[in-house]
Amino acid sequence: MTTPHTVRIWDLPTRIFHWTLAASVISLVITAKVGGNAMEWHFRLGHLVLALLVFRIIWGLIGGRWSRFAAFVYAPARLVRYLRGTPHPEDGVGHSPLGALSVFALLAVLAAQVGTGLLSDDEIAFAGPLTRFVSNAVVGQATSYHKEVGQYLVLGLVALHVLAILFYVLVRKQRLVRPMLHGDKALANPVTASRDDMLSRTVALVVLGLSLGLAWWVSSLAAAAF
Repeated sequence: MTTPHTVRIWDLPTRIFHWTLAASVISLVITAKVGGNAMEWHFRLGHLVLALLVFRIIWGLIGGRWSRFAAFVYAPARLVRYLRGTPHPEDGVGHSPLGALSVFALLAVLAAQVGTGLLSDDEIAFAGPLTRFVSNAVVGQATSYHKEVGQYLVLGLVALHVLAILFYVLVRKQRLVRPMLHGDKALANPVTASRDDMLSRTVALVVLGLSLGLAWWVSSLAAAAF
């Protein structure tokens, strides 16, 4: 019997980001479908997601060991080996090669959805704060993508993400949800743990504050137009 090693994989800032982003995306979908006065919250949530994405990009460079992009940017050959059933010993520690593709795709689609939202105009009551900086043609294209393409890409990727988690949990018997709640994984072999001390959490708080400040500044551009 191999003695399991309990290792901190997901630092607290990454876990908070994960669940806050999930709740925000769900709320964005709901407010978009409800419409009316709920669109005020849709815009606010959109700016929150902008801040979260900026935070995640920065945290992907300076965060905990397994939250850094460098930890889950895999060569094509490693992805092929994983799909063939001959994974690298560390493929199951953080994001697997397949899981990494899902993460990058979701971040990219969310960034596109937020970006086009900032450039959208419903021609009734709401306009994104960046609409005044681009032509009407660009606004029209952004609005069309945001309403007719982007939202379905987001929903599709979220659904695939949930289905993948269910597959790994129910079929492969891998615990994916619990580590994202408490941060630790029981591994057969010891690996380098993610830094998750008071200093790193303080740095994350500063990064989050700057990200929120940037999102607030972007939102204020709409008011500056009047």
